[in-house]
Amino acid sequence: MAPLAQSDQSSHLDRPQRPARWGRLALLVGAISFVLILAAAAGARFGLLLLIGLGLGATLEGLRFGFAGPWRAMILRRDPSGLFAQLLAIALVAAVAFPLLASHSGELIGAHAPIGFAMVGGAFVFGIAMQVVLGCGSGTLVNAGSGNPVALVALPFFAIGSFLGAAHLNWWTSLGTLPLVALEGGAGLGLTLIGLGTVALMVWIFAEEGQRRLPRRLVMAAILVALLALGNLVVAGQPWGVVYGLGLWVAKGVSATGVDLTLNPFWGSPAHAERIAQSLLTDVTSLTNLGLIGGAFIVAAWRAGLSQPIPRLPLIAWGATILAGLALGYSSRLAFGCNVGAFFSGISTGSLHGWVWFAAAFVGSIIGVRLRPLLQLEPRT
Repeated sequence: MAPLAQSDQSSHLDRPQRPARWGRLALLVGAISFVLILAAAAGARFGLLLLIGLGLGATLEGLRFGFAGPWRAMILRRDPSGLFAQLLAIALVAAVAFPLLASHSGELIGAHAPIGFAMVGGAFVFGIAMQVVLGCGSGTLVNAGSGNPVALVALPFFAIGSFLGAAHLNWWTSLGTLPLVALEGGAGLGLTLIGLGTVALMVWIFAEEGQRRLPRRLVMAAILVALLALGNLVVAGQPWGVVYGLGLWVAKGVSATGVDLTLNPFWGSPAHAERIAQSLLTDVTSLTNLGLIGGAFIVAAWRAGLSQPIPRLPLIAWGATILAGLALGYSSRLAFGCNVGAFFSGISTGSLHGWVWFAAAFVGSIIGVRLRPLLQLEPRT
């Protein structure tokens, strides 16, 4: 928001100006045109996925729906509103996703993964790192799209970390994992909704008395995110995810330099090697990631919010941002996802690992919140 003028003589040129009406129209026409061109060139499915990604980015930025920020608000101020919205969105998706997965088992898959040492440790480290940069997977993409300088620095290192984490994933999972457990059918949906309700009750109990609310803005955001996530499930055939797409971008870049990835157990497998060889515009996770950036950019530009100044941070803070970005990518691969792929999509499609991820990442977030002042990313309190 622009600062208030200090006197009647202050020039209106000192304030960030909203784009002219034609500029806003150009943003919308450009986005729609790109979707239509992609649909014509690659197929309607890929155009729809980009449109879903744009919708997610616009919703997260426009209605200020996120993951890292609400956890921080609960930890520091005992404000549960954002966390309530997350739980509501997950419940809405689960109510539809469980029946869909049961009736289309050959066409749709859930975000199911096993619990293991690396998975728990990865979620814990991710929780720390996302509070250092104030962004999870989707949050880093959205913040970068809206012009946040810290996110713009963290994002490429997030992608590098995702690539490296995937490259080492087989070794980490060899340390030990439990059999995959996925809740299914009506009983599984019932247990999931009871679990979400129990968490909501616990959050309500620990919340500050005057903060126990769910603003209308966040209700609307939760509904929109749920609808878009369900659209992603139906169109892509898999739940909404973020991390794989970022690692794939780096894998394509590494491969383009002539490095042979065929010997790597992960990137050299036939399925992943095929995706490396194909266009990013036909990879479902990459498309929604690009949409997240684009949707946030459109909203921020619409509001004239792209003029964020580079914060005056000491060298230690920028170094911490780079290391946290690497940790975000690496740890999320070990944990089989970030707040979106593991917590949101995991729980809403019945994966037990989503619940364990939530617990480990939240504990890590408590530590990450305390680390920010020590790393000079904000004033000490």
